[in-house]
Amino acid sequence: MFDFFKSSPPDAPKRSWTERLKSGLTASRDRLSGAVTQALGRRTLDAEALDELETALLAADVGVDATAALLADLKARHRAAGSDADPRVLLREALVAQLAPLEKPFTIGPERPYVIMLAGVNGAGKTTSIGKLAKWLQGQGLSVLLAAGDTFRAAAREQLAVWGERNGVTVIAQQGGDPAAVMYDAVSAARARGIDVVLADTAGRLPTQAHLMDELRKIRRVLAKAEPTAPHAVLLVVDANTGQNALAQVKAFDAAVGLTGLVVTKLDGTARGGVVAAIARQHPVPLAFIGVGEQVDDLRPFAAREFVDALLPPATD
Repeated sequence: MFDFFKSSPPDAPKRSWTERLKSGLTASRDRLSGAVTQALGRRTLDAEALDELETALLAADVGVDATAALLADLKARHRAAGSDADPRVLLREALVAQLAPLEKPFTIGPERPYVIMLAGVNGAGKTTSIGKLAKWLQGQGLSVLLAAGDTFRAAAREQLAVWGERNGVTVIAQQGGDPAAVMYDAVSAARARGIDVVLADTAGRLPTQAHLMDELRKIRRVLAKAEPTAPHAVLLVVDANTGQNALAQVKAFDAAVGLTGLVVTKLDGTARGGVVAAIARQHPVPLAFIGVGEQVDDLRPFAAREFVDALLPPATD
């Protein structure tokens, strides 16, 4: 019924995460690597190559600021390495260096229950990502409880309810009413039942909707009343297909509720992947997880070099 329950047919060979990541980033990789090969295939870093590369990076949603930083780093590495160095190799290293600030292992602290609040705009894949994240946490040996804070969208509650039923995960929900009250009840229930982690879903909202952003702040305050140190993590789910608008979302939600991490979804769609570099350059909130598919295990922790390897494969000539 919902995409986070999709799985490969029983007789399908199990692909590694690296293979799924490369497959998910195929569209992004084909566009970017082709343009990079055209720009740098001559192995010279002249003005023409730099202009072509700049165009390719901007088309990949890297953004003006991050593109300028990448090109400056590439030129510095080329000067240091000498004219015989392959600029395609140097570009990969520069991109890894730019993404490195986003790479921070996502860990569950000692607090119990450990409360993770999730936010995002409508359609970003937030509720689906919560289902996948719950499964990932269970894989770490942790018990999970879901708080359906989107009290007005029936589909969101249904998704979480189906997840709970199929995987033995308790869901605290109510139709209508105050989302913050649901959060308070969920934390109380988790404490009483000895649950390790609470995943607190919130209604999708645009950062320009002032009253909804105020409600998000209220939810954060109520979680702190239910558990003084909560929320222990605040994750923003971002759809990579929104391009540079994703960067604006990160800035707005961080200002409103203080983000501790990001979940970037739908990198297997029409996204060009470069927005990750833009975020790293202009607002480097740690990228906790990336999603590159619809299967339950297609949400994994972010690793900069692994991502670059999938997005911009090594030169073959």
